[in-house]
Amino acid sequence: MDGPVVQDAQTALETGDLTPVLKWITDEQEAEVETVFHEVLDIRGKGENVQKVADRHFFETVVRLHRQAEGAPYTGLKPAGTDFGPAITAADEALENGSLADVHQLLMKGIESGLHHYYEKVQELKDFDPQNIEAARKYVNAYVKYMHYVEPLYQTATSEVEHSVGHEH
Repeated sequence: MDGPVVQDAQTALETGDLTPVLKWITDEQEAEVETVFHEVLDIRGKGENVQKVADRHFFETVVRLHRQAEGAPYTGLKPAGTDFGPAITAADEALENGSLADVHQLLMKGIESGLHHYYEKVQELKDFDPQNIEAARKYVNAYVKYMHYVEPLYQTATSEVEHSVGHEH
């Protein structure tokens, strides 16, 4: 459990100040988080095991509500060091080092590879005999996959991200 939401939740528990957590949730979720926060603070001193369970309950509450605000499912707390894939890693590193170069390279490489793959398959199958239904269907299948690859890429590239935590789009 080392993601930014849990890190801020840990800071809140250590300092007794909920402020670091509030940016991760919506106004409507604050009351629930405040209630759990104060309940956890009240029992943290009752032993190491109680503190572990209470802290975990607070982390789970904050992460669950944050995911809900994003419009994403809550799938539980992830262990420290969980690999979320190269895109998340590169995006986080870009924010740390102030350069989008690695993110750009990663995305372009992935897009180019997929684009060529689907395009080449359609090109390979496009000169089918119109009387050969099996060949025609193979072409249509490849064509549809190509279009279903291209269109969402374009939509993603030209649209605003829909989900955010209590912020205007």
